[in-house]
Amino acid sequence: MAADSLVIVESPAKAKTIGKYLGSKYIVKASMGHIRDLPKSQMGVEIENDFQPKYITIRGKGSVLKELKDARKKVKKVYLAADPDREGEAIAWHLAHYLELDESEPCRVVFNEITKQAVKDAFKTPRPINTDLVNAQQARRILDRLVGYKISPLLWKKVKKGLSAGRVQSVAVKLIIDRENEIDAFIPEEYWTISAQLVHKGAAFEAKFYGMNGEKRELGNEQEVKEVLAAMGDAPFTISEVKEKERLRNPAAPFITSSLQQEAARKLGYRASKTMSVAQQLYEGVDIGKEGTVGLITYMRTDSTRISPVAQEEAKGYIEEKYGAAFVPEQPRVYTKKNSNAQDAHEAIRPTSVLRDPESVKPFLSRDQFRLYKLVWERFIASQMSSAVLDTMTVDMNAGSATFRAVGSKVKFHGFMKIYVEGNDDGATEEEKFLPPLTVGDTLKSETVEPKQHFTQPPPRYTEARLVRTMEEIGIGRPSTYAPTLETIQKRGYVAIEEKKFVPTELGELVIQLMEEFFPEILDAEFTAHMEDDLDHVEDGKEDWVRVLGMFYESFEKRLEVAEDEMKEVELQDEISDETCEKCGKHMVYKMGRFGKFLACSGFPDCRNTKPIVKDIGVACPKCGEGKIIERRSKKGRVFYGCDQYPGCDFVSWDKPTGKPCPKCGSMMVEKRNRNGTRHQCTQCDFSEELADDQEPLEV
Repeated sequence: MAADSLVIVESPAKAKTIGKYLGSKYIVKASMGHIRDLPKSQMGVEIENDFQPKYITIRGKGSVLKELKDARKKVKKVYLAADPDREGEAIAWHLAHYLELDESEPCRVVFNEITKQAVKDAFKTPRPINTDLVNAQQARRILDRLVGYKISPLLWKKVKKGLSAGRVQSVAVKLIIDRENEIDAFIPEEYWTISAQLVHKGAAFEAKFYGMNGEKRELGNEQEVKEVLAAMGDAPFTISEVKEKERLRNPAAPFITSSLQQEAARKLGYRASKTMSVAQQLYEGVDIGKEGTVGLITYMRTDSTRISPVAQEEAKGYIEEKYGAAFVPEQPRVYTKKNSNAQDAHEAIRPTSVLRDPESVKPFLSRDQFRLYKLVWERFIASQMSSAVLDTMTVDMNAGSATFRAVGSKVKFHGFMKIYVEGNDDGATEEEKFLPPLTVGDTLKSETVEPKQHFTQPPPRYTEARLVRTMEEIGIGRPSTYAPTLETIQKRGYVAIEEKKFVPTELGELVIQLMEEFFPEILDAEFTAHMEDDLDHVEDGKEDWVRVLGMFYESFEKRLEVAEDEMKEVELQDEISDETCEKCGKHMVYKMGRFGKFLACSGFPDCRNTKPIVKDIGVACPKCGEGKIIERRSKKGRVFYGCDQYPGCDFVSWDKPTGKPCPKCGSMMVEKRNRNGTRHQCTQCDFSEELADDQEPLEV
């Protein structure tokens, strides 16, 4: 039977999956993303004509468009099945325009997951193109174009060619700079703790100084510590109060885009762009053997935590059968939206079927796909399970007039924790702290009493996960923009990554300084968040997109005129190094790249010599014995260690050599870092040692 319908999606992978479900009556083609966009060579927006965009066909799309037009001639009906969001709606609208379809006709098909049932159901209820969604996408695109194409030429003229300014990206860079300024201005404050190792009936546990005579007290210096120790004297530790409570712990909500990016960074070490790329593969479909090609997760650009009743019922049945009725909550869990503007047309990110557990599909997935799928599957199952029940115990004890406190907890009922526990940005893992049975009046044996000096720490630099979370919390950006924003600010050279954390560059600081002076609204997080809300209102049909752009441009145009007249030219001075270029003899200068600083010849563009900045770690090469081990970076920015005699010596290691031989077998030891700290590990045998705490305790 000849095909009578054409279905157009964005990607070949999605086309392949959907084609298998629809059968021979449908031709399924891929548009390869957007087919039209604003021109790169000019503004492409008629500001005086209600901001009308002048779209052009994207270069290189000629053959794709010809193929689509030829296929269009052979069928009676065309369905546009791009992704279910603003971008997808815009792609469908541009395709309808190019193929001369009536956009008021039911030609648009949307589905939240690519499974046989979901796709077939969607084709039973096609709808017209949603012009509100299209206008919201157009308004964002034009808004970003106005900012980029009006401010960027100013920066080229006044600072440096090739610079650009962006609406959301500028706020992200400012967040990073503000955090760096906080760190620079931070003044550490001294404080002390006193820990007591206690024993009761053979069971050891730790208690910490709480205060004096039951009143909480902080210890700010060594003198105060000595006063406490004097007040304790040789008095025994006697229990004064025991509080026992039962505490419920609830599971985290199923993933939305931002929480998926954060958790994949914490637990898997994935960059935001990698998370979205792998999630896209899982959404568009993977061949899993007998079942064929199927989408394994729902659409991954969403800010809704809603779950369909069908998915909830399936999860309930699975949990009850696998773990028992006690692990199913009395009422299905409903998660509230963190963002009041979250679009509930979508669902949260979940597996399309919980019956496809990670192990059953593992043989068909790449390592990255399996790890991300397992994360999504476990998070969703846990989100539908009973709360965990913890028994907590707080014990106060007195030694003289000093009060110490011990806190213990143990899991009484694991509930959702049997499957999954959410990570945290500090990488700390939760452990049960057991306390022995204790009663008021018990006297405890004291093994050691150890005071320690500490200093308060500055706020941490932003990791990708922290920055995404902050952007979400203050309302800048949306699910589709987090990952591209992080990529852009690095490509522009405004920030660099050091030890997986964002550091502003001199260039980034200079651009933001100029923006702050002449375009403060663009850098104002509240203003940007308000613009995002306005775009959401356009999407909901509550706001006119031309009016939103007009209100923005009215004040923006005045700022541009002032900046054109008053912004002074700035000359960026390169920092000169002590090294000379081995190719032309000129001085090498420090430049900032995507992965930090590197050396470049000051004779550029006549001499294009560059080289990495190598760091001697003070360890002799274990292979040749003559060279020194230096720290280098791969092309992707990953740190590795090699011999400075390369290519004469090819020693290389991802882990940092310690320079000390293994006490067990004499082989090379390397430094291993994980979330719990640092340890030295032998590369040949099983010998391993945790690094000792370098803080000196006060003698008592």
